[in-house]
Amino acid sequence: MSLLDRLVKEEKTGLFIGGEWRPASDGRIIEVVDPATEEVIAPVASASVADAAEAVAAAHEAAAGWAATAPRERSNVLRRAFDLITEEGEDLAQLITQENGKTLADSRGEVGYGAEFFRWFSEEAVRNVGDVYRAPGGDKNIVVIHQPVGVSMLVTPWNFPLSMGTRKIGPALAAGCTVILKPASDTPLIALALADIMERAGVPPGVVNVIAADRSSAVVSAVMADPRVRKLSFTGSTEVGRILLAEASKRVVNTSMELGGNAPFLVLPDADLEDAVTGAMLAKMRNAGEACTAANRFYVHAAVADEFSSMLSDAMGALQLGPGLDEASDVGPLINRSTQLKVSGLVEGAADWNARVLTGGSEPEGRGFFYEPTVLTNVDPAAPILKEEIFGPVAPIVLFEDLDDAICLANDTEYGLISYVYAGDLTTAMSVAEALDAGMVAVNRGLVSDPAAPFGGVKQSGLGREGAKEGMMAFLETKYIGADW
Repeated sequence: MSLLDRLVKEEKTGLFIGGEWRPASDGRIIEVVDPATEEVIAPVASASVADAAEAVAAAHEAAAGWAATAPRERSNVLRRAFDLITEEGEDLAQLITQENGKTLADSRGEVGYGAEFFRWFSEEAVRNVGDVYRAPGGDKNIVVIHQPVGVSMLVTPWNFPLSMGTRKIGPALAAGCTVILKPASDTPLIALALADIMERAGVPPGVVNVIAADRSSAVVSAVMADPRVRKLSFTGSTEVGRILLAEASKRVVNTSMELGGNAPFLVLPDADLEDAVTGAMLAKMRNAGEACTAANRFYVHAAVADEFSSMLSDAMGALQLGPGLDEASDVGPLINRSTQLKVSGLVEGAADWNARVLTGGSEPEGRGFFYEPTVLTNVDPAAPILKEEIFGPVAPIVLFEDLDDAICLANDTEYGLISYVYAGDLTTAMSVAEALDAGMVAVNRGLVSDPAAPFGGVKQSGLGREGAKEGMMAFLETKYIGADW
């Protein structure tokens, strides 16, 4: 029996509130669609504002007990959840592909990456270290402790439905916080599978609550307005992030945000082009380009631009487009029709700016939200396609002659999540990395995400960091106690 069939049979496609599975109070559902076939694969309960209030109440009731739970026990729960995800990894990968569309290879990679957050934060849970020192004036001792921020609202996107959940749940539980997770309405099933795993791992009722909702604005606003909620952790678009920041400002809610990106990928004239193309394929094509870390703009030195473009075009053109559940597929569908139309429109718009299509450039016939892997050359540095996240399998290439000009072009964006640099001389590469406005820089690498590393951006790409020791600190408040003895 597949994981999807088991969730349906055991009636675990509802709301998970206070350790119980229940339907939406008004009976509303979300029909989850397979992006490869456009067919409904399961109905999922869609929370109302009243349901959201119940979730907050459950999290609040459980908060004091969970905060008082020994760090080692919180650690053990997260470790058991890691073990369950690892043991059931193939079933989880199948479910991710069914509702998200990405290839099984990508889904398996996400399962491994996502599980690691539970293992990492199981280890961090016992390392909530404070400080004690004498004040310079000698009048008191300074004691610094870190306490759970409290009930936390977690809002996750559809592109990495498992790992974005674990990246937030892991540190929150390690810190001693209770949570309400609202997954994206396109991909709620994997979040419900996570709720089932957390329950089996021994999470007490009310510590983890999961409420899918297609009335996202109303539900999240209601939760944010509740005085019992002390934290918002959001991953999604910058546009929605701005709205949520405005909501958070009404009560000055503690906020962490991982928002959009517009990652530049710089190829310097002394770069190893084979390595650069390999890195470009990783940076561009993971999850069919539907990632905030995806390389969005390629700035290639004129001396190597023709060769790099040809090599990248060959690599992209050789990819097999098809349903993610088919092991032969290299690239699955995009998440939905609106995303498919957006990508198609961006490519058409680039053509209006005299860009030339080297490979791809169209939607294939038939069902499913597919788009061909595409390479564009002769892209004008002012073309609109370079100004926003593509979120699809399209690589626009811009030529440059002067490195300082390339850095200026790379930094000419409101975003600053990640940048990529390929160069033969490491000193030059590191100098460029320091000059780029980004929270993360990959030097001669196409992938840098790691649970042990601080993930996050600058400018309008976000606030705060996830992963590493910073991840748990985001769910802790620092308290200073002045005492004399």
